Amino acid sequence: MQASGRNAGLGLALVSAFAFGGSGVAAKPLIEAGLDPLHMVWLRVAGAALVLSPLAWRHRDLVLRRPALLAGFGLIAVAGVQAFYFASLSRIPVGVALLLEYLGPALLLGYIRFVQRKPVTRGAAAGAAVAVVGLACVVEIWAGLSLDLLGVLFGLAAACCQAFYFVFADQGADGDDAPDPLGVIAYGMLVGALVMTVIARPWEMDWQVLGGQALVGATPVPAPFLLAWVVLVATVFAYLTGVVSVRRLSPQVAGVVAFLEAVVATVFAWILLGEHLSTWQIVGGGLVLGGAFIAQSSRPAPPAELQPAVLDRETTTA
Repeated sequence: MQASGRNAGLGLALVSAFAFGGSGVAAKPLIEAGLDPLHMVWLRVAGAALVLSPLAWRHRDLVLRRPALLAGFGLIAVAGVQAFYFASLSRIPVGVALLLEYLGPALLLGYIRFVQRKPVTRGAAAGAAVAVVGLACVVEIWAGLSLDLLGVLFGLAAACCQAFYFVFADQGADGDDAPDPLGVIAYGMLVGALVMTVIARPWEMDWQVLGGQALVGATPVPAPFLLAWVVLVATVFAYLTGVVSVRRLSPQVAGVVAFLEAVVATVFAWILLGEHLSTWQIVGGGLVLGGAFIAQSSRPAPPAELQPAVLDRETTTA
């Protein structure tokens, strides 16, 4: 039972990584067609909030039961990651900003070990270390290392927000009164949309871009189709499968598997957008895959007093 539940969680984590990783190949053509990056983020979050609004109504009791969780997920796991990443991106190279953001799973391990005072498996720690090295190769961090201190701080803030995405996704899952992940995500998107509205100022958007076409490689694709992909697949579906996978696995294992998002994004850009994939990026992708494999397979049995709630949850959800 534990094995089947864990395999299901791993499968969901991989699906989530692929869904998240595919956002760039749909969003970048829209940005190149004339959308401001922050407006693209607002469309993504606001669109997801609109799609999930029926779920928010269905789980409206969460507003009174778990207001802090809903606010934290929306402010930090949704709006915080996006806002700080784009702020970082505006000051430092794309690859470095991406690497800094994906330090989130590594920071998560430190939070679990030293703040929550829970054990971290050697497999998760080793997998995270291998994946960080691989990610540095994927983004080719050595290309353009003239760094702006504020940009680095923004990138680290994005990493912290990403780490807390996994913490919030697992929050309350051990108890009998566990909040439904669908409701948490729905309200998180609503809160995130409100925050991003203030940051992105969508009333200044060039709305005409959404009525035309954008080039995916050399192929013109209707802009509404690309936007629908970003909202439905790369946001709604990605968050739903991601949060459920965290509850099936554990934050530390799901966090390392999330490194695959950057690899998926790079491969999709190579296949669909014709972007060059260097030898180092291929090597880095292999290291990230290896790190994810190490994290999810090396799981020594902890003593009985360690993480009893996690073990019980795996047994009951399998």
